[in-house]
Amino acid sequence: MFDTPIDGLYTWLGVSFVAAGALAVAAGVPSAPPPDAAAVAETVDGLAASSYAGAATVPLANANEVRLTPRSVSLRGASGTVSATFEHGPIVVVTGANEALAAVLNGTSPHKVFEDPDALVAASRETADGRASWRTAPERLRVRHVTWGGVDVTLVG
Repeated sequence: MFDTPIDGLYTWLGVSFVAAGALAVAAGVPSAPPPDAAAVAETVDGLAASSYAGAATVPLANANEVRLTPRSVSLRGASGTVSATFEHGPIVVVTGANEALAAVLNGTSPHKVFEDPDALVAASRETADGRASWRTAPERLRVRHVTWGGVDVTLVG
């Protein structure tokens, strides 16, 4: 089959390089799907578009980091970064910095936390002034649409 021993060596080296290349390609393929930013946006939009109060949670599977803005959500994971835009916004991004809004997001009635609806609006505007940054993604994201005394806000955090 091979005329000289050197032909066998070249064939063996060629097959080895091809196998190493195939292994490198296989190792570079992500083992999990990218995070689903569209599912987050659909849930937020569904609540924000409603004329009724409501709440939901969205799992953030495969996401290591999250970035929320009043108009979009971005999720970053081992398989890449994915973003989606909210159709019904802006939303109010709730972080641990504003305990009153966090309490309302977690289910406390707004009239127990705020003096009046105007105070809720003021707190919502304060959070909109912050810059969006990447933060560690929780297991799930909470969404709550609040209607109170003519005020209509969607909290996400």
